[in-house]
Amino acid sequence: MNVALLIIIASIFFALAIGIRARKGKDMNLEQWTVGGRGFGTVFIFLLMAGETYSTFTFLGGSGWAYGKGGPTFYILIYGTLALIMSYWYVPAIWRYAKEKKLMSQSDFFVSKYNSPYLGVLVSIVGVVAVIPYLVLQLKGLGSIVSEASYGAISPTVAIWIAVIVLTIYVMVSGIHGSAWTAVVKDIMILGVTVFLGIYLPLHYYGGYQHMFEAIDKAKPGFLTLPSQGLSISWFISTVLLTSLGFYMYPHAFGAIYSGKSEKTFRKNTIIMPLYQLILLFVFFAGFAAILQIPGLKANEVDLSLLRLSKLAFDPWVMGVIGAAGVLTALVPGSMLLMSAATLLAKNVYGVFVPSATDKQIVNLAKYLVPVVALVSLFFTFKSGTIVALLLMGSSLVTQLFPPMVFSLMKKNFVTKQGAFAGIIMGEITVAYITLSKSTLGTLFPLLPQWVRDINVGIIALIINVVVMTVVSMVTKNDSVSKKKTEQVAS
Repeated sequence: MNVALLIIIASIFFALAIGIRARKGKDMNLEQWTVGGRGFGTVFIFLLMAGETYSTFTFLGGSGWAYGKGGPTFYILIYGTLALIMSYWYVPAIWRYAKEKKLMSQSDFFVSKYNSPYLGVLVSIVGVVAVIPYLVLQLKGLGSIVSEASYGAISPTVAIWIAVIVLTIYVMVSGIHGSAWTAVVKDIMILGVTVFLGIYLPLHYYGGYQHMFEAIDKAKPGFLTLPSQGLSISWFISTVLLTSLGFYMYPHAFGAIYSGKSEKTFRKNTIIMPLYQLILLFVFFAGFAAILQIPGLKANEVDLSLLRLSKLAFDPWVMGVIGAAGVLTALVPGSMLLMSAATLLAKNVYGVFVPSATDKQIVNLAKYLVPVVALVSLFFTFKSGTIVALLLMGSSLVTQLFPPMVFSLMKKNFVTKQGAFAGIIMGEITVAYITLSKSTLGTLFPLLPQWVRDINVGIIALIINVVVMTVVSMVTKNDSVSKKKTEQVAS
């Protein structure tokens, strides 16, 4: 057994031990299990939200896109920052409302705002469907990290199975507390490893950033800029907009929001967290460094560029540390995703159709659903594409929840529950069609100008969502007003 594998195994058991110990002294009722008793302060919220946001996508997806796509990669740096700026206003509002109403899941928010349990069922289904590709992303990334960092001593399949078992155990035992404590260790490790790789690899192989980019530009002219078509400027802008709107629409993000102690906690974090985005630059640098050193990686291998180059540059014990950091980047968001999906199914689907269910029955069912969601994700893990592609698909799904969410925060919300329901349904149908048919605006409307054809097709789903939501809301609101007037006349 090589030293790299020993370090990776030790990190997995360490994460499991932290996760289990995190429940000590706490009564794991539904509120403690899902939102930590709403008692997390600024530091924990920062680590938890950073932990669920900066995952294997940060570690492998960013470097993979730098290696395979070049200039368009920088959209990843921008959309998170834009989302954090917007969240300065709407996240504290969500927290205030959730505390007042004692909400515990994302669907609870929509149920309460629109007075519709069945809208909550729809939001739950959307959330779970969107969580699956995001969870697949974590499992796929973890399998690649462990296999590469252990020099093939553990296959990706075995690594993924081990991760699923570890995740299931500590989510069932400790819920969000386990995720928060593991995030502390994870953030320290990922910060150190990512910055080190982003500085060392360009210096080691090229003598510095300028020489690296000059060499890449010479070997692949135009690779570091946005192309004139395809992943062009219009694609870049529309993708940044789409993904930033969906940034906090994942169900596990709502769980993290609910766990805060005060709204000031979130405003402080929206000021600090954009700085954390700078870590992505070092991930990109590592991916760029790999372009000329390990050329010719196939499409399904580009996410491994960072690890492949690191194996050439470092001794096995260093690869063990890199692998350990990578494992934690998958476990923290993976645990949040599992817990959120299980909570939605138990509380906002089962709970609606079985209203007599007690909180104890709901939390027990949620825990039993954790391995079920994990196994479903495991099935799709072995049928997935690249990491960034998975993230973009999940983001398109949850972005459809943004319009009814943001309108619900206004003092005079014109959206009705029927309008919200119809808008989400039509948006999701459009996303499903686009995803399954692999359509783009260019294939749907080939006669349009090139810059229009390059716009992210997910924008179409969002526009259809808003139009349908508005029309149905106006009709149902007028019907509601007419019905009230008729009742008043009759009385």
